[in-house]
Parts: sequence; structure tokens; C-alpha cells
Amino acid sequence: MNMRLLNAFLLLIIIFSTAITGCQERVANNTAATTTDSSTVRLITADPGHFHAALVQKSMSEGIDSVVYVYAPDGPELQSHLDLIKQYNERAESPTHWSEKVYTGNDFLEKMIAEKKGNVIVLAGNNLRKTQYITRSVNAGINVLADKPMAITPANFTELEKDFVTAAQNKVLLYDIMTERSEITNLLQKEFAQMPEVFGTLVDGSDQSPAVTIESVHYFYKFVSGKALARPAWFFDPAQQGEAIADVGTHLIDLVQWQCFPEAVIDYKKDIAVNSARLWPTPVTLSQFTAVTKKDSFPDYLHPYVVKDTVLQTHANGQVNYTLKGKHIKLTARWEYKAPEGSGDTHYCLMKGTLASLEIKQGKEENYKPTLYLLPLKESKAYDTALTKAIEKINAQYKDVSIEKSGKAWKLIIPESFKVGHEAHFAQVMQRYLQYLKAGQMPAWETPGMIAKYFTATKALEIAGSTK
Repeated sequence: MNMRLLNAFLLLIIIFSTAITGCQERVANNTAATTTDSSTVRLITADPGHFHAALVQKSMSEGIDSVVYVYAPDGPELQSHLDLIKQYNERAESPTHWSEKVYTGNDFLEKMIAEKKGNVIVLAGNNLRKTQYITRSVNAGINVLADKPMAITPANFTELEKDFVTAAQNKVLLYDIMTERSEITNLLQKEFAQMPEVFGTLVDGSDQSPAVTIESVHYFYKFVSGKALARPAWFFDPAQQGEAIADVGTHLIDLVQWQCFPEAVIDYKKDIAVNSARLWPTPVTLSQFTAVTKKDSFPDYLHPYVVKDTVLQTHANGQVNYTLKGKHIKLTARWEYKAPEGSGDTHYCLMKGTLASLEIKQGKEENYKPTLYLLPLKESKAYDTALTKAIEKINAQYKDVSIEKSGKAWKLIIPESFKVGHEAHFAQVMQRYLQYLKAGQMPAWETPGMIAKYFTATKALEIAGSTK
């Protein structure tokens, strides 16, 4: 056999061998090469069933390899993830250059653990399986960046608490994606809450008149990166997505801890008491369900929640009253079908101090944009002077923030440059996580704060009588 025929024969063998493996490679952009620097972050994405997995990659970050290894079952959820990455790679302004290497065998989780091609795994998908993925990853010595929630049941919480111990033993970082810490009105509310000259100190409050009242409203029908989002049908199943308190409620619990007790170590066994909790459904018609999921019927696992054959009573709302270090908190997480025209997900937070209250509102009066107000208990020239000096302190970090009178309240005027939007917050979370990875550790308060957060959420479900 001459050399040309031999080379052709060998090439056919290589092609055939690649075709019969369980690995299906789909490359979003193949211009990048894997680096071998041990300090480089190499991402793994496992079973991406939620669009947050793609938002982590909406922009490039220095120190992250552009080759990403994806392990997932084949199907529409994976394709939606890859389509978003492709969209980011092909956009006209600041395109990314990710190269997605995809494995779609049924043994994708075992394959991921065995190959260990990356050192940070991103988890954002079906929450029923997420705690299991976390356990397998930290046991294998892989750093974890997980979308909320990391636990949706009391049993999940028990497992997650062990996972943090394992992560510490294996010297890997287990961290969840808390984007709301990057939202500018939340940041400024936190800053003012730590200024005794204008806020005083946080009151103790009561169940009837809490120190902190915090509420979010999310919507099933929404747009992500300019396109209508198609949610998987399991998103409406509390056993797979989680109840509202355990899902989006974790953002609110995190904000309360982070704003009221910044950098404080929280011990859930002595610092938290869940006093009451309740759950209630949001009705979703079959036509609405179809618009969101592109499915023309309810799957069998949702039938227990269907009434009159066409209305899904989805478990989408929850409220909990609890105390954190003696301060009474009232927390509400709600879902509705579709936001009013020109609006989107909304956030409300009222923090009561001994000198003033801090209130974030996002209603029609605010053009559905989060707006921070400061409401002094007593008006005086001395207080106005203290507030002026406080704004000067704020401007040292947040340039050109100002205030204007709005009735008896002061309204914060925030430059548009700080209002980057929810999707951009994922890159900010990634930057925070990269700093922790570089340091080889997280601040002492982060891990106990996460444990306390998931204890609060899952304990509330237990009290509310959730059977999921």
C-alpha cells in the first residue's frame, strides 16, 4: 500500500472512531486554543436547563479559558443554551469567542467526573438534581459556581451542609450566584444602612411591624438577551424547580443578611428563628403555559396541580416571617404570568432605622425602575447637614450620586452608568468569584451566610407544610 493510500485509510479510521463515541461536539466558535496555565479557570457546564448558565458567559473575563466543556443530555434545553452562546459569539458589539465542546452521552455526569477537563463547574438547571451535582463535583475536587437555589428541600439542605465541609477538605470553593448584590439601589441601601448619622440603627421590629419588609415579583413570560424565553415544563413543578421561597426567595434572604449584617458570621443554629410561613399558587392557563414552554399540554407530573383541565395552580408564591439576630423580617416571593407593558421583575424593600427608613420602590410612579428613598423620622437642618455629608461619602465610591426632595422623603438620583441591568450582573458575580479563586479562599462570612440562607428557606418550607 503506497503512503497516500495508507494516510487515507488511517484518516477513515480516525473519523469512524470519533463518530461511534458518545460525544457530540458542537463548536460555537473554534478560534481559541486551550491554555495550560494552572491559574487559568477552565469552565465546565453541566446539564444547563436554565438560561443563567449562559449568562455567566455573556461576556469574556480575563483568566477564563475560552474553551468550555459541556456535559448534558441532548435535547431542547441544551440547544437553547448553545444558541445563546452562539448569539453572544456572533453579536456585532463586543462579541465573545467561546468554543463549546459538548458531550451528550447518557453517562454525561460520570463522564464529566472521569475526564475532569475543567476546574470550575457552572450549575444552572433542574433544581431537583442540583444538590446531587454539587455533591459529586466537590467530592471530585472541582470548584462549583451554582445558580440559586443550591437546595430546595430540608433533605437537600442537610446534604448541602455536608458539601461545604467536603469542599473545605478538598480545598475547592462552593459558591452561589447572588446577582442582586450587584444592583445599584441594593448597594446604596446597604451603604446608607451602615451610616448611623442618617439611618441610626436597625430597629428590632415585630411580626406585625417588621424591621425589614422585602418582596420580589417575577414573571413567567419574559425576554432574555432580546428574545422571548422558552422555559422547560418542569419549571412549573415545585418538586423540580422548588417553591418560591426556596427559589427566588434565596435572593431576598441573602440581601437581608448582606445589607443588615455585612461581613458578619451568621450561625443559623442560634441567630435565626423561623416563626411562620405560607405558600399559595398562581393560576396559569393552558394557553399561557403553551406560550411560555411551547408545549401544547401539561405533562403528567403537573396533573396534580391542574384544575378544570386547563388551569395549572402552580406553586409560585411564598411568605415567611423570621428573625435574624433578633430583627424581625417579612419576606415575600411571588410569580405572575406577564409583567405590565414597559416593566419586568420588580423588587421592594423597606428597612426601618431609628433615625430614618430606607425604601426601594419599583412601581408605576418610578417608571418600573428601582428607586431608593430615604425617609427621615424627623425633619431638621441638622439632619439635612448630616445627609449632605453622607452623600459626600457615597460619592467617594459612587461618583455623582445625588439626592432631591420628594415630598417628605429624599430620593436618590443615580447616574445611568451604574444601572447596567440584571444580565450584566452575572459578569460581576463572576469577577467576585474569580477573586476568591485567586485568593484560594472566600471571606470568613460567606460560607456560613450561604448555609444560613438555605436553612432559612428550607425551614420555612417545612413550617409552611410543603410536601415537596
